[in-house]
Amino acid sequence: MPRYDAVVVGSGPNGLMAAITLARAGRSVLVIEGQSTIGGGVRSGALTLPGFVHDLGSAVYPFAVGSPCLSRLPLEEHGLHWVHPAIPLAHPLDAGTAAVLERSLRATAAGLGVDGPAYLRLMAPVVRDWERIAPAILGPARLPRHPLAVARFGARAIWPAGPLAKLLFRTPAARALLGGLAAHACLPLETPPTAAVALVLAALAHRVGWPFPQGGAQRLTDALASYLRQLGGEIVTGRLIEDLDQPPPARVVLCDVSPRALGRLAGRRLPEPYLRALDRYRHGPGVFKVDWALSGSIPWLAPACKRAGTVHLGGTLAEIAAAERAPWRGEHSLQPYMLLGQPTIFDSTRAPAGKHVAWAYCHVPRGSTVDMTEPIERMVERFAPGFQALILARCAMGPADLERSNPNLVGGDITAGVSDLRQLFIRPTLSLTPYRTPAKGLYLCSASTPPGPGVHGLCGYHAARTALRDGY
Repeated sequence: MPRYDAVVVGSGPNGLMAAITLARAGRSVLVIEGQSTIGGGVRSGALTLPGFVHDLGSAVYPFAVGSPCLSRLPLEEHGLHWVHPAIPLAHPLDAGTAAVLERSLRATAAGLGVDGPAYLRLMAPVVRDWERIAPAILGPARLPRHPLAVARFGARAIWPAGPLAKLLFRTPAARALLGGLAAHACLPLETPPTAAVALVLAALAHRVGWPFPQGGAQRLTDALASYLRQLGGEIVTGRLIEDLDQPPPARVVLCDVSPRALGRLAGRRLPEPYLRALDRYRHGPGVFKVDWALSGSIPWLAPACKRAGTVHLGGTLAEIAAAERAPWRGEHSLQPYMLLGQPTIFDSTRAPAGKHVAWAYCHVPRGSTVDMTEPIERMVERFAPGFQALILARCAMGPADLERSNPNLVGGDITAGVSDLRQLFIRPTLSLTPYRTPAKGLYLCSASTPPGPGVHGLCGYHAARTALRDGY
């Protein structure tokens, strides 16, 4: 008899959510993690100096607090406390101005001046219909329960973000705000459906905010693990699985791994056409990330940036679009578009008194070996003169470093695969049940399945629910 009902390979948020879903259904579950610490892309650690806590991967979690599954778990009882910045996002422009994404929809519109009414027309229906839209966009392809609301969203979401921003807005601030949000997709802004990413991220800011865990990303992982153990689940670390004969016998196995890694783990169990489909799965650009220990807070020219948890750096829509095209051409932008986080403005537990941590990353060609530290720091200095004088220590990580830290980041791709129109619906293969593999009792539960990237746990949740419906 199998020792466990289920084994989950990988302890990222999707793996842990899959394990929790099965444990809540009364199944005995073992999670196996190859690294020495659990969490995958949701971990914290010491990267620079003693006393400075840095997030090793993801850091800001609108999807977590907006997730239909993860947000309903009693994680506060297991030590998780969300910190909400005064402003979710600021996007500085030259001359000390900034576009600001506020929690309030109307306050955001008011800050955009003449483009305020257009922003309201764009975002008010998405924010209003979010509960109707979310199930359709946060799961596998299904006929929507609220087709009119989904159709209203889709009419704008299908657009490329760059042309949509030019069509709707007149001011550089509003155009840059939409472009910076869309650039999270790691796609050229001329590509559909990059507007969808901007709409979803803005709607989440207005509905639930862009918070982060007090004390670092590891606190979210630790809370998930604590809750899983309370349910009777087990976790082992430092045990790298290279073949699915290695885990203890179980009725079902769920893998929080990339598609090609699944093929390597289970090759002889899977038919050749499926293996070829996994091998055709496309990964996007990589990421170059820098973490800093700072002697003070970043001296932004735009006052709003001093109150924002996340800052988009890249200048105008045209500059962002050029920067996001570059990695797809095998090029490195010398004026990269960047995401920057400054958690210690709102969470003093992560650094010694009076000191701060910050991080930033830009997109680079997948597998790049170019050091982007200087262009990244130069871009921060452009909008915050004096920033470089505050740096006490830094840790720079290119695509290869990120993949070593988390093998799911293939070539430094933090989106777990290209999210263009084609691969939105074929993720990782063309199937109405993309979590189920042809091998009996074997499921894929990583972010390479719908709904894709973001710390929401829904890939793991849907995979586990599929296994339960299959009788496991």
